[in-house]
Amino acid sequence: MKQVEQNYRSGVLRLIDAPVPRAGGGRNLVATRVSLISAGTEKQIIDLARSSLAGKAMARPDLVRKTLQKVRNEGLLPTVQKVFAKLDTPIPLGYSLAGTVVEAGGDAGGYTVGDRIACAGAAVANHAEYNAVPKNLSVRIPAGVNDEAASFVTIGAIALQGVRVANPTLGERVVVMGLGLIGQLTVQLLKANGCRVLGFDPNRARADLALEMGADVAVSDGLDDAVRGFTGGYGADAVIVTASSKSSGPPNQAAEISRMKGRVVMVGLTGMEIDREPFYKRELDLRLSMSYGPGRHDPAYELEGRDYPLAYVRWTEQRNMQAFLELVAEGRVTPLKLVTHRYPIEQAEAAYKLMDGDAPYLAILLTYPDTPTPIERSIPVAGKNATSGARGTGFIGFGNYAKSVLLPALKKAGNERLTTVVTSTGLSAHDAAERQGFAHAATDPQAVLGDAETDCVFIATRHDSHARLAVEALNAGKHVFVEKPLALTQAQLAEVQAAASAAPGVLTVGFNRRFAPMMIAAKQALANRGGPIAMHYRINAGHVPGDSWLHGSEGGGRIAGEACHFVDALTFLAGGPPVAVEAFSPEGVHDTVSAVLRFADGSTGTILYSSLGDSSLPKEYLEIFAAGTVIRLDDFRKLHITRGGKTMTKSASAQDKGQAGLVKAFYAATRDGAPAPIPLDELIAVSAATLDIAGAE
Repeated sequence: MKQVEQNYRSGVLRLIDAPVPRAGGGRNLVATRVSLISAGTEKQIIDLARSSLAGKAMARPDLVRKTLQKVRNEGLLPTVQKVFAKLDTPIPLGYSLAGTVVEAGGDAGGYTVGDRIACAGAAVANHAEYNAVPKNLSVRIPAGVNDEAASFVTIGAIALQGVRVANPTLGERVVVMGLGLIGQLTVQLLKANGCRVLGFDPNRARADLALEMGADVAVSDGLDDAVRGFTGGYGADAVIVTASSKSSGPPNQAAEISRMKGRVVMVGLTGMEIDREPFYKRELDLRLSMSYGPGRHDPAYELEGRDYPLAYVRWTEQRNMQAFLELVAEGRVTPLKLVTHRYPIEQAEAAYKLMDGDAPYLAILLTYPDTPTPIERSIPVAGKNATSGARGTGFIGFGNYAKSVLLPALKKAGNERLTTVVTSTGLSAHDAAERQGFAHAATDPQAVLGDAETDCVFIATRHDSHARLAVEALNAGKHVFVEKPLALTQAQLAEVQAAASAAPGVLTVGFNRRFAPMMIAAKQALANRGGPIAMHYRINAGHVPGDSWLHGSEGGGRIAGEACHFVDALTFLAGGPPVAVEAFSPEGVHDTVSAVLRFADGSTGTILYSSLGDSSLPKEYLEIFAAGTVIRLDDFRKLHITRGGKTMTKSASAQDKGQAGLVKAFYAATRDGAPAPIPLDELIAVSAATLDIAGAE
């Protein structure tokens, strides 16, 4: 299928061929009929992508601060590699379209094949021939609304939410500042609400268009005088700012033209350095509108399909989308008047070049073939790894960790042939194949599991799919490297154990700490310990926002997802898995735990995994007490071994947490007949102990 992508590092925009995403998991597969280029929003993304690294840094100072902290904790080179890997990941463009359901997913809103629906969402309703769309980001298109008009659904919902936040009443005088797509629709929505409307835009042609859209007055200069005349000198009841500007001029000018106790609503992206005086003297109400409406930026609503009860949240983003299309069906809003250009998807690059020129434009539509192209979920990538052979490696899941850590470790381990990479989106799969050298890009795991030329599989998907995919890969006769955790429930773990016990392939899990050079040196220092040891592992994990997928059903929680690393490290040092586990968490804090482990030889270990600390402190600190010996491992940067009153210190310029060593051991087992990197009984025991700590059943 054809899809538009934007490289955030190089700034290059292009049309590519990508595999088609899958329906399911609350998503329907939609064949796009028309998608709308949001000239304002997408132009900002493109301009930022084309800017220098310094320009990108100035635009996101919050990310710069996080990056500098990573440099301090992990070293310069690993941090730079991760940052560049993130920047090199292409992003999809588009977030508003109309199309037809071609595959109905389970629990995906009750749509059936052939239904016409309008779809919204960045990274969801993309400029692509096919999109997998969650149910809460789609609505049925009313009879009488054509695909072109329906493709405005997202822009319309944004405009409608801005009007709702303004809370206008019949007969009020409202000013709309900025008459781009959202501003023009805002004018019509206000008129439908019984308001008197003055539109303002420095572009005279857009002011004239606002008059055609129903504005009572529209000006391109002299705004202050126009508002005085329009309101009888009182000032506007409400000002809705739909302009886009780096300047803070629009909100401050909005304050100057407002009446006493008026409302200023920010819809567009502008500077927000507010002059206090006019807001204070008029006791103005400054409000920010949240894009399409309630539900925006809430993964539980948008991606997992959990709706808000109508009695408590009358207007969600989906209900705003539906209300907008109903107004279009009634003829009270006429978005087709805003269309200036139409391009077939094959000419998408030309459509974006239009925005770089001087020719006037407003709404630009991309149109798609009447007969959708065939659905292909695995495609070859020309010129990459064309050779065939009996053995090769495929990836299922290729996020930042797989890209920046696992694959470099794989390439360091040897000249391995890369067969197929599978991701949830065709865009990321195509990029991984093209950039990293996979022969095929796919969106269906069966492209790897059913491939006779793939005998090693890396599973780096979200946590809830690890166990299922590991079982399927083992049953298919593959060697399997699955990222931690191995499972999220004891039942899943039992299924993996049964499959691994019966399968010919090697199974390993990404418990890399035991392969770190400093951890190996600590183990060697305990070679003659002559008795049990006491260990304490402190992990300053830092805060992760509550809406992160790690806390939800996909992640299984941070304890199940990450504490397994530290259980395995203590298992490695003690020489065997724990035989007893007890754990406690502070009241009301689900991602902090203190766990005590007892081992068969009498050794003990404690793990303090905390989300409560200051993230500026290094993440990991391990202390080991043996007869006459104390070992301290400080975040894999320094190792101190103290015995006989003397301390030996080893330092490293960059962290090495053992990822490369683990991958090398995996290939030694699969290619050279060496033992499995971690014995199966330890993999299972560590995973079971971690689930006990997490309280999983």
